Amino acid sequence: MALAKTSIRGMDRLVDRLDEAVRLSNVADITESLKHHLCEMVEEGDLDLPEDFCTPCEDHYARRLLYRSEDLGYVVVAMIWGPNQGTPLHDHAGSWCVEGVYKGQIEVTQYELLEHDGQRYRFQRQETVRTGVATAGSLIPPFEHHTICNANGDSTAVTLHVYGREMERCSIFEPVADSSSDQHHWYARQTRPLSYDN
Repeated sequence: MALAKTSIRGMDRLVDRLDEAVRLSNVADITESLKHHLCEMVEEGDLDLPEDFCTPCEDHYARRLLYRSEDLGYVVVAMIWGPNQGTPLHDHAGSWCVEGVYKGQIEVTQYELLEHDGQRYRFQRQETVRTGVATAGSLIPPFEHHTICNANGDSTAVTLHVYGREMERCSIFEPVADSSSDQHHWYARQTRPLSYDN
């Protein structure tokens, strides 16, 4: 269940802006508008997440549902990253996404898919970007493969994610031991179910 919009200060205003953006005609315009609105609201302090929503889990990064649009299908998720917590290389199951930093700093590394053979996929690592509060980026399929982590060893980071639709699962990619190239590694694909933390 999504939280009521009124239970988080600024959520009503954010949802109004997200609704307006998601109704735009193409994905590039949608994600650009969403990035602008997320950054503006965080920078101006218009969005205030409750303390319990910003508490990390001990053994994994936390996913907490903030809002689900019944009419437009998008979801807003807060992810809480304890020190050095991060993801494996993964996709977003074909959904566009905008990711904004609410607290702390995160590192995002993008990967280019070069080819695949059955469940084996070959990627080339692209740039790594460290981003701070009130910054945002977007991922639009097929350019959706990436890792994300809190590289800070002594503080928590919080990010806000707007997905085009609910994701019940995604693909993760684990390095294959016999990869022979330093730059173009082979990975084995697995499906991972996704859930929310309390």
